[in-house]
Amino acid sequence: MGGVALLALQAIVYFGVMAALLRARRVYGVGLFVCALGVMHFLETYLAAVFFIELPFGLLSPGSTVLFSGKLMMFLLLYIREDAETVRQPIYGLFIGNLLLVVLALILRLHTTVVHLPGDAPNLQFVDQMGVLMVWGTLLLFIDCIALILLYENLARRLRRNVVLAAFLSAAAVLSFDQIAFYPALRLTSGVPFSALTGGWVAKIGAAALYSVLIGVYLRWIERDGQRRGPRRLRDVFETLTYRSRYEDLLRRSLIDELTGVRNRSAFEQMCRDWLERPSPDGQAVTLAMIDIDRFKAINDGLGHAAGDEVLRNVGKTLEANMRPGDLVFRYGGEEFALLLKGLSHTEALAFADRVRRAVASEVRAVDGASVTVSIGVASSAFGGGNLRSLLDRADQRLYEAKRRGRDRVVGDAPPRLTIAD
Repeated sequence: MGGVALLALQAIVYFGVMAALLRARRVYGVGLFVCALGVMHFLETYLAAVFFIELPFGLLSPGSTVLFSGKLMMFLLLYIREDAETVRQPIYGLFIGNLLLVVLALILRLHTTVVHLPGDAPNLQFVDQMGVLMVWGTLLLFIDCIALILLYENLARRLRRNVVLAAFLSAAAVLSFDQIAFYPALRLTSGVPFSALTGGWVAKIGAAALYSVLIGVYLRWIERDGQRRGPRRLRDVFETLTYRSRYEDLLRRSLIDELTGVRNRSAFEQMCRDWLERPSPDGQAVTLAMIDIDRFKAINDGLGHAAGDEVLRNVGKTLEANMRPGDLVFRYGGEEFALLLKGLSHTEALAFADRVRRAVASEVRAVDGASVTVSIGVASSAFGGGNLRSLLDRADQRLYEAKRRGRDRVVGDAPPRLTIAD
């Protein structure tokens, strides 16, 4: 029984260190935990391929029994305390890293003048063998984690949130599948005898029991802060896997004006802070153009608000269609739009704004067929940074000046002779 005791000791040490790193994510982030899992991955696969011990119930490898089973259970614990999106990240990282290992090993074979140092001859065949096992093992790990999460959620609900029992039953089922699926690759690459299949399976079931108890201890006495999630519908687990994408999409949509489809006032203020209130590393000039639709109140009053909304949508589309890559369009409010442009001199910015003005006059029509025009005020910050309020005030003043001079024109920080109009 000395071998069993040593395996249990290794499992307790492994879980203790990994659980401490998981607990420390509140201070240092989850990166420490993920990096430790990645470092252990090679040792786990190496031991699973070449290091076996004989116990009364068969042949087994500590790499497969202690390290792989432990890693899978640590992923389950990470899911319980965080979410499936967080679990997915290290699995993808491991899989891509293992693919990279195989590719680099293949490239190494192209060297024709390899120096063989005394006692240190390179064994690329072993690297190939390890690469195959690591890629296959990581693919199985991805399947295992999804299955483990699904089973755990279902069993925890049925067992009235008995974490230890739910973790054990789900882990036992998944590790049984993994043992059957991984053994053929092990047999093919290392010639491992059949007794390793049965012995490893018994050992993994024992590991599932021990790690489940340790998870229960961790959740009961180590990390009790916060409310655990209640039961969820089974299909919601897969929805959780796209949590970050959904969050980013929600954030993106919160910065978009629903009527016109361009960025809204909140996005304008955010981007202005990024573009103006921090010095630009490339030193490019930043231009702000404030745009107002001429006689928009008359369109609303005479043709109706639906007609006014249609004009706003079409102006927004026209502005977007005439921007350069990197230029930004915003609906500032009401019938006002704003443009943020980078890398133009003030004279170039005036000419660009006038092309935009002409495009709107040419392409946008009200429902009665009348041409829609805009007035534009332009201000530039020559050194790629500056005060937002100052630039906005100057652009507004130019916009009011364009209105005062008869609308449908561009006015910038220039003498009257440079004012652009038809």
